[in-house]
Amino acid sequence: MSKTIVSVGMDDTLKDVKNIFDEHKFHHLLVIEKKKLCGIISDRDLFKAIPPNIDSISATAKDLAALNKRVHQIMTRNVISLKADAMIKDAVNIFNNNDISCIPIVDDLDQPIGILSWRDIMKAMQGIEK
Repeated sequence: MSKTIVSVGMDDTLKDVKNIFDEHKFHHLLVIEKKKLCGIISDRDLFKAIPPNIDSISATAKDLAALNKRVHQIMTRNVISLKADAMIKDAVNIFNNNDISCIPIVDDLDQPIGILSWRDIMKAMQGIEK
């Protein structure tokens, strides 16, 4: 898992989210409220929520207004997560049975401590084969 957690709050704007995605190579942001995981937003969620011409000169005022939406309006709320002591097979089962590409890892208080992607599992399996 990656221990680098990038998060936003429920009332952050989509402009804030877009800036994070534009500046970093993250594909998912955890939504944190009072230190607890309450949602997740992916780059795909953002692309669905804003017009495709948002960065062009043809963007209208209405297009740009989409950036004022709040994270809580488009985030996924019922996040599937795992505890740090979960087995890799538990994560594989979640990936195989759900249309998700990452799993937040939380402690006993539902506070995020990392994020697991299917690529992390592939890298771990490659290390096992060596």
